[in-house]
Amino acid sequence: MRNFFQKLLSPTPKPLATRVPDGRRVYAVGDIHGCADLFGKLISAIEADDRARGPSETTVILLGDLVDRGPGSRGVIDAARGWSQRRAVRILFGNHEEMFLKSFEDEGVLRQFIRFGGKETILSYGITRDEYLEMTVEELQAAMVACIPLEDLDFMRGFEDMIVIGDYIFVHAGIRPGVDLDSQAPADLRWIREPFLSHVSQDRMCVVHGHTITDAPDVRPGRVGIDTGAYASGRLTAIGLEGAERWFLEVQ
Repeated sequence: MRNFFQKLLSPTPKPLATRVPDGRRVYAVGDIHGCADLFGKLISAIEADDRARGPSETTVILLGDLVDRGPGSRGVIDAARGWSQRRAVRILFGNHEEMFLKSFEDEGVLRQFIRFGGKETILSYGITRDEYLEMTVEELQAAMVACIPLEDLDFMRGFEDMIVIGDYIFVHAGIRPGVDLDSQAPADLRWIREPFLSHVSQDRMCVVHGHTITDAPDVRPGRVGIDTGAYASGRLTAIGLEGAERWFLEVQ
């Protein structure tokens, strides 16, 4: 009887901490949405933080939605490409990159793209507001082909859908609960909200994502959301990860 009660009263083992592999450091940046000025500030903040923490194999992950809504999408693409030439930067494919690329071929997607912030992206490539207002959809598609460099489109086509480092899964929007990582649909990785956001994970793995705006980093069991709505709030957020440690960087 004594042994029986000892087993009942013994503490439940704590789950192992979610970790980045030893010797590595990771920064993930939330949705930038054309806020080139904030992105420049966050690049500087991450570089300073990385130097202060000492040598490491450091990877930066941009969680997608670099374009749309804010006024500087072209500048964000230029800055992301330049940063990736200086250090290990990996970029995820967001739903806004998906709309942008599809809008060159599909008028219906172009109309949707415009409604959800694509107009600002197009204007950032040199089409004036007056020219934009006078164009038909067909004329706008032709103007986009003429003024948006192919190297920018090819750069976006090279973005990834999912990155796994240690116990962390990095995606733009989220994952579908109950589906193996290898079987996740790209549409879910770029667009999902529910049932992902309300799912309470019992897994050691943690999903780091953007896509859904919150006032501050949204830290829940099994997930961390870091889209703080830069284009509307004026705040761009990143998370830093090393070993079992997490910290946040924010610029305004």
